[in-house]
Amino acid sequence: MHDGNEATDTPGVVVRKRRKGIYILPNLFTLAALFGGFYAIVMAMNGRFDMAAVGVFCAMVLDSLDGRVARMTNTQSAFGEQMDSLSDMVSFGAAPALIAYVWALHGLGRWGWIAAFVYCACAALRLARFNVNTGVVDKRYFQGLPSPAAAALVAGFIWLMTELGQRPGEDLWLTWNETAWTMFGFTLYAGLTMVTNVPFYSFKDVQMKKSVPFAVIVLIALGIAIINIHPPIVLFGVFVCYGLSGYGVYAWRKAKGQHTSVISTSTDEPDERGLHQ
Repeated sequence: MHDGNEATDTPGVVVRKRRKGIYILPNLFTLAALFGGFYAIVMAMNGRFDMAAVGVFCAMVLDSLDGRVARMTNTQSAFGEQMDSLSDMVSFGAAPALIAYVWALHGLGRWGWIAAFVYCACAALRLARFNVNTGVVDKRYFQGLPSPAAAALVAGFIWLMTELGQRPGEDLWLTWNETAWTMFGFTLYAGLTMVTNVPFYSFKDVQMKKSVPFAVIVLIALGIAIINIHPPIVLFGVFVCYGLSGYGVYAWRKAKGQHTSVISTSTDEPDERGLHQ
């Protein structure tokens, strides 16, 4: 008698099959990132928009770590890839759209929920496209604005305005109507830029295992110190610059007569893969 975990490939020899499972370490980071997005939604429902924005930024940091941890520990898996995409959809798709709507967009009526839905839909389309184009994209660039950076644009604006004292329904730095329409613009820009073919630098060619000059460590420490001066202003400024950088790269390539696309002209032909790398 043999149970379901055993097989007899050779008479008289019992071969025990390996149980299928999942890797704990990278998926813990993914689950933590998912919790960051869920926490952000809960905080927005409770009117704590500063904490909601912090939840999105924490999810972004954790999301950047799970893939690196999986590669460094050689624990990549198809399950992990799917889990990461679903987590990203919650943390960088649904959460920013809902936070923006609850904070300001609801005051615009149908225009508000249309902007929130467009952002959410574009995040889903961007993640789906990323999954199917993984094998043909130049690894140095993202095709369109990555969803964590898009979420940082939306959540960063809310965090900044909240820290400056802007409250829902109140006029301070801007009238509340102006704030709502500014949020409308940021939400649409972030959403639509995710589904463009504009190249955004991915930083994936930065090797973490290689030695670097001492000056690089000093610059990292300086960057951390600058962020701590006023995190909402500094982080929002950084992601605004990054959110515009892709169009700068696109214009530069166009002016130089270079290919502006980061993928091959056809993903069906194997000999065209990497054509624009």
